[in-house]
Amino acid sequence: MRDSSRLTRRAALGLTAAALPLSAAAPASAATAGARTAATVVGGERLAQGGIQVRGASGLPKKITARAWLLADCDSGEVLASYNAHTRLAPASTLKMLFADTVLKKFERTERYKVKDSDISDVPAGSSLVGIKPGLTYTVEQLWQGVFLRSGNDAVHVLSHMNGGIARTVAEMQAKAADLQALDTHVVSPDGFDHPGQLSSAYDLTLFARHGLKDDDFRGYCGTRTANFPAGGKKNFQIQNTDRLLTGAWGLDVYKGLFGVKNGYTSHAGNTFTGGATRDGRTLLVTVMHPDPATNAVYEQTAALLDWGFGKGRSAQPVGTLVDPLSEGGASASPSPSKGKGAAGAAGAGAAGSGASGPSPWRVAEGGAVTFGLLGAGAWALRRRRRAAGAAAGPDSGDTTADSARTPAGPTAG
Repeated sequence: MRDSSRLTRRAALGLTAAALPLSAAAPASAATAGARTAATVVGGERLAQGGIQVRGASGLPKKITARAWLLADCDSGEVLASYNAHTRLAPASTLKMLFADTVLKKFERTERYKVKDSDISDVPAGSSLVGIKPGLTYTVEQLWQGVFLRSGNDAVHVLSHMNGGIARTVAEMQAKAADLQALDTHVVSPDGFDHPGQLSSAYDLTLFARHGLKDDDFRGYCGTRTANFPAGGKKNFQIQNTDRLLTGAWGLDVYKGLFGVKNGYTSHAGNTFTGGATRDGRTLLVTVMHPDPATNAVYEQTAALLDWGFGKGRSAQPVGTLVDPLSEGGASASPSPSKGKGAAGAAGAGAAGSGASGPSPWRVAEGGAVTFGLLGAGAWALRRRRRAAGAAAGPDSGDTTADSARTPAGPTAG
């Protein structure tokens, strides 16, 4: 990424435009959406439709303002209800679930690593941080606690460099998304920070959570409320999970049975959250993306959907399914004739935070060549953003909490 700083602005912008999917590089119109001859349907025809999808149950919460959401049974994979399940939106730090799905099993928890300056020099200004210091040695377990509890982009970047670098990690994440059949997802950075073209969907984020929860380490990290983190020497400081339904922070009650999974916030994406809870032997997953700005909206709406799922939603008949990974015998999603507007209808797609019309058929190849092109352009943009933010924002510009509902002056990732 160092060599990419020599790119001219025109060259960098050209690379970015060339590498983005068409649906993310230009707005979609009703005409183009309707003119498509085929659209990839993952999880069932009803999930490709816009609007609320529910069958056999009533009484869904009325005050759900999210641009997309999905409720599913974690064990069976049945989707019990959804709204714009495949609409492509900026994921913020919920994308870290895919990062964990990709990298978590590569290193032993007890492995120790001494952080270098170069490991965190490419962390975007305005990122959520756990407080990693070059020169200190951390265990892999501590780094993952930084990722899951504090949504630390510095921890993500250290683990990415341990994994061979940012570009390699992004390519592997895109390949993992393809294996999971998360075809709405396009990865630009491993941390979920705002980048043009970095997109996912409520369906895909729920896939990431369900897959990750099969792993004991993933489940343990996302359900950890507090941990001690190295401060240098023999000193530590305590970090707390930013999932408010897990900890009861910001005036919320701890949600009964909740065990994680991952929250996120950026100034462009707004709030995103995938939460999981178990009651009476039943485990449900809910993903909520981009509700109206409010201090606790993403958590309150998640709790309301979980309440419905454990209550009136017990009679719901599935409107779709969370598919299995291809590597685990999952049937490949097949093209299906388009029926006019897809999951997002005529919604435009541009910079991070915009929806796109229907699922995107990204494949493994794009995880390599396309992603490397994006990163070359992205490095120039990140350096320019960092210099500008550092000059204008002052000493606290990079110390924005991950799940803050306030809109900061510049882009922040959580």
